[in-house]
Amino acid sequence: MTEFTPIAGLIGGGIIGLSAVILLLYKGRVAGISSIVNGVFTTDKHELSWRGLFLIGIASGPLVVSFLDSGLPESIDLSWLTVVIGAFLVGFGTNLGGGCTSGHGICGMGRLSLRSIWATITFMLVAIVTVYVVNYLRGVS
Repeated sequence: MTEFTPIAGLIGGGIIGLSAVILLLYKGRVAGISSIVNGVFTTDKHELSWRGLFLIGIASGPLVVSFLDSGLPESIDLSWLTVVIGAFLVGFGTNLGGGCTSGHGICGMGRLSLRSIWATITFMLVAIVTVYVVNYLRGVS
């Protein structure tokens, strides 16, 4: 999973961008996953239907790709406690940042939102530092 795959990256990025544009054009909504998930807990049936379908599409993506022999990892070497703590930190950061990487990084930057540009820079810097620290603690060079 660490090989340089520009064609697959371009195809995946293009599909993500296309889905964001379609959602914006047809529903007038930004494809921010955190706000889509939060909106699932609404009583408006029209809001619930597209949000549910969007989330089903996201969840089914890895299943579809698994049949294409893409080399995705079959397991991760993490404890449940680590996964739960990571999920909590992601949720906390999403709330603190006023959105997630999909909302800010794809949609916000595409609209040239200064707030989203700074949020995405912050996300990326924190991710780089986190990978470095985790690898350092594990002794990976």
